[in-house]
Amino acid sequence: MTHIRAPRGTIDVFPEKPGIWQRLEETVRSVCRNAGYTEIRTPIFEHTELFQRGVGESTDIVEKEMYTFLDKGERSITLRPEGTAPVVRAYLEHKMWAGPQPVKVYYIGPMFRYERPQLGRLRQHTQFGVEALGASSPALDAEVISILISVYQHLGLSGFVVRLNSIGCSECRPRYKESLVNLLSEHVDELCADCRRRLRRNPLRVLDCKNERCAILAKELPPIFEYLCEDCSRHFGGVTECLKALDLVYELDPTIVRGLDYYTKTVFEVVHSGLGAQDALGGGGRYDGLAEELGGTQTPGVGFAAGIERAVQVLQDAGDKETSTDAGEVTVFIAAMGDEAKIEAFRITHALRKQGISTDIDYLDRSLRAQMKYADRQGVKTVVIIGEDELKGDYVIVRDMVTGEQTRVPFGDLIKILTQNTILSKDLKLPREK
Repeated sequence: MTHIRAPRGTIDVFPEKPGIWQRLEETVRSVCRNAGYTEIRTPIFEHTELFQRGVGESTDIVEKEMYTFLDKGERSITLRPEGTAPVVRAYLEHKMWAGPQPVKVYYIGPMFRYERPQLGRLRQHTQFGVEALGASSPALDAEVISILISVYQHLGLSGFVVRLNSIGCSECRPRYKESLVNLLSEHVDELCADCRRRLRRNPLRVLDCKNERCAILAKELPPIFEYLCEDCSRHFGGVTECLKALDLVYELDPTIVRGLDYYTKTVFEVVHSGLGAQDALGGGGRYDGLAEELGGTQTPGVGFAAGIERAVQVLQDAGDKETSTDAGEVTVFIAAMGDEAKIEAFRITHALRKQGISTDIDYLDRSLRAQMKYADRQGVKTVVIIGEDELKGDYVIVRDMVTGEQTRVPFGDLIKILTQNTILSKDLKLPREK
């Protein structure tokens, strides 16, 4: 019988790796909370219409990449491919617009896209992101960019670049689109099949096509900055002014348009050379028309999303070996011989855990020697040994696995000694049950 393997485009995160994941997630939460963002958790699946209307039917996500199915009620359901549309849906559904504005939230969770798996790009991938709704200030655009950069800086990452652009609004963007169509129509035979289709539906997407010939043509096109209306131009100037105030280095890149139809005005990406062609560590922008597209009133919004798998890959390539304090490392191991001693070990183990000491015992009926060997392999610093002699004498043997020194400790003093050794403040004793 053949083994069942994980679906293509998914990964298992093994015990030796979650340390980096946890540190990254803890950093995201810390940086976001420090900026006044609170966590939101939306469903992993939504009604398909949410993404058709919100993300855009002409996007690659909706046309090619969504995991969509009919549920038992014959309703079309889609696994969440991105996080912004669900957050805006929640903002509208729960009348968050009626409270203090702006509403600032962050999220961490899995997303699903059916695309060709490659380095840093999976069919199930994990994203963290922020969304700020209810304010149109360019300072808020700069804030979300600074949050993304701050996460990476707190993780010790460097060597990334912010690529910045504006794609205008409903007033000025049509003029630019018309110009693109006129110019590209002269080279339509040179475009890839996707861009020939995009030319009439969303010509901006030609600008960020990865096809070599399309990329060459895109560089010859005029930048959108020449077409921006007064409001968009003023807004973009405000964004760059705020980034300069924060000493954040950026590059203007007119080919950054992002792949989702809801974007307006500011768009950006943070890239890193260590990822090769797929170099984006995260990106986002402003989406002032999305709430209205989903049935609400016009509500300004801005945010970003970033892939955790990509960030972890860059951190690992940079030599990151740190683990989280929540990595499951055992501080104390109770090695017991005999049925009565095992019950005593079980009781002590749970008493130590209540005092915040990570403790474990043997569950495989191994010999004392095998238990000691196991504890050593797990990197345990302290082993408590309990056998028949120790039970009769009302004491335990505490062994320092680093120095090899052993100390006889009365049962009643065990908790006190171990809590002191692990720098815990509580001075409690565990009286031995008679």
